[in-house]
Amino acid sequence: MKSIEFAFLAIGAIAGAFLRYKIASGPILVGTLSVNILIINVIGSFILGVFSVLSVAWNLDSRYSLLVAIGFCGSLTTMSSFALETANMLGERQLANMAINIAANVGLSIGAVIGARALTGEIVRTPTGL
Repeated sequence: MKSIEFAFLAIGAIAGAFLRYKIASGPILVGTLSVNILIINVIGSFILGVFSVLSVAWNLDSRYSLLVAIGFCGSLTTMSSFALETANMLGERQLANMAINIAANVGLSIGAVIGARALTGEIVRTPTGL
C-alpha cells in the first residue's frame, strides 16, 4: 500500500470512528430498545449506497474507496456491536427486542443502501449533473 493510499484509509477510518463514537456515546432509546447502533448502521449503509453510485458515475479513483467505503464506512458501521447488543438481549431474555433489533438493523441497512442507490442514481442523471 502506498503512503497516499494509507493516508486516505486512515483519514476515512478516523472520521468514521469519531462519528461512531459520538452517536454511540449517549443512549438513544425507542421505548426500551437502544437504537444507537441501528442509527449508525443505517447512516453508514446509506452513505455507502450513495458512494457506490457516485464512484461509478464520476469514475472516481480507487483511493476514494479506501477513504469512504473501507475507511469511513468500515469504521462507522459496526457489526460486532450489533452482534454483542443482540447477544446481550438474548441473555437477558428480551426476545421481542432482540427480534426487532435484528430485523431493524438488517432490513433498514439493506433498505438504506438500496434507497440511497436509487435516489443517487436519479440525482446523478439530472441535466445539471448533480
